[in-house]
Amino acid sequence: MRFFKDMSASALIAGFVTVLVGLTSSIAIVFQAAQSFGATPAQVSSWVWSLGIGVGLCCWVPSILLRKPVVVAWSTPGAAVLATAGATGAFGMGDAIGAFIISAVLIAVVGMTGWFERLMNRIPIAIASALLAGVLTRFGLDAFAAAQTNTWLVVAMLVTYLLGRRLLPRYAVMLTLAVGIVVALLQHKIQWSAVQPGLTMPVFTMPSFSWQAAISLALPLFVVTMASQNLPGVAIIRGSGYDLPVSKLITMTGLTTLLLAPFGAFGINLAAITAAICMGPESHPDQARRYVAAVVCGVIYVLIGWFGVVIAGLLTAFPHELVVAIAGIALLGTIGGGLHTALQGEQYREAALITFLVAVSGVTIAGVGSAFWGVVAGSLALFVQHYGKRRSA
Repeated sequence: MRFFKDMSASALIAGFVTVLVGLTSSIAIVFQAAQSFGATPAQVSSWVWSLGIGVGLCCWVPSILLRKPVVVAWSTPGAAVLATAGATGAFGMGDAIGAFIISAVLIAVVGMTGWFERLMNRIPIAIASALLAGVLTRFGLDAFAAAQTNTWLVVAMLVTYLLGRRLLPRYAVMLTLAVGIVVALLQHKIQWSAVQPGLTMPVFTMPSFSWQAAISLALPLFVVTMASQNLPGVAIIRGSGYDLPVSKLITMTGLTTLLLAPFGAFGINLAAITAAICMGPESHPDQARRYVAAVVCGVIYVLIGWFGVVIAGLLTAFPHELVVAIAGIALLGTIGGGLHTALQGEQYREAALITFLVAVSGVTIAGVGSAFWGVVAGSLALFVQHYGKRRSA
C-alpha cells in the first residue's frame, strides 16, 4: 500500500504535534462550553467522543483518497461563543444541540453552493500568504515568551531545533519534542494525575429549536466558524501550495457536524494553525508525502474519541511551555515561507503587509477575529490602490 511506503518519522511526529497543539489549546474551552449548558459528565464525554470521531474521520478519509493533507478541527472560537452564551443560563442542552444542527446546515449549504470557494479564489496569493503568516506569528511569539516562565525548557528545545536543522533537518522537530519531554520530566512538570482510565461512550440528546437559540447560538456559531476558522483554513491551504476541493471539504464538515450534532459536535471545520504543521516542510520535504501526517492526525483523533478521557489527560499533562514552544518552533518554516511569498512582489506588498499586521494584532470586532479583518483590510487596500491606478491611467 502506498501509504506505508510514504510513511516517515517526521510525518508521524507532525501528526502527533498537530493533535497535541490542537487539543491542549482548546479542550478546556470545550469542557467549559458543555458545562455552561448544564451537561452531565457523561454528556461532556460525549462531546469529546463526537468531536474526536468527526474530526478524525474528516482528516483520515479525504487525506487517503486525495493523497493530500486534509486537516480539520473543531471550532475553538465557536466553543468560546457557546461558553459565553451558555453562561447566561437562558439555554439548555437541547437548545444547544438544536443550534448545532442549524449551524451545520448553513455550513453545508455554503459548501454546496460553492460561493465561499469562488470568493477565496479571487484573493491574491500574496494576501493569502500574509494571512497565513499573520495567523501563525502569534504562535511563534508565544514560543519565545514561554521562556519567561521556563527558560531552560525553551532554550533547550530551541538549541536542539537549530542543531537538528543543521545536522538532521528531517528530524529536527521530532528531536526538539523529545528533548522537551525529557527536560519536562527532569523538572517534574508533567502532571500524571491528569491521566484517568476510561472508555468514552456517545450520549444522544434530543434537540429543541427556538428562534431565540437560532439568533443567539446558531448564527454566531456559524459566523465565527466561517470567518475565524474556514477562511484562514483556506488561506493556509492556498499558501502551502495545495489545490484542494474546498467546497466539497466544507460540505463534508457541515454534514459531519449535522450527523454528530445530537451527540455534542458543535462545529467541525477546516483547521488553520494546526493544518500548517501537517502541510509545512517540517512534515516532509516532499510535498506529495505530507498527507501521511494528516492521516496520523486523524487516527489519533479517532482514538481520542473512543478513549478521550485517557488520551486527553495524557496530552494535557504536558506543561504549557512545552506545548507552545513546540508549536511555535514547528511553524517557523511556514511563517518564514508565508512572509517571503507575501512580500516578494512589489505590486501587492503594501496590501499584504496590512493583512499581516491586522492578523497579528489579534483584534476582535463584533465577535469576529483578526483573521477575517486582516483579509478585509488587505482587500480594501488592494482595491484602493488598483482603483487609483486605473483612474490615473
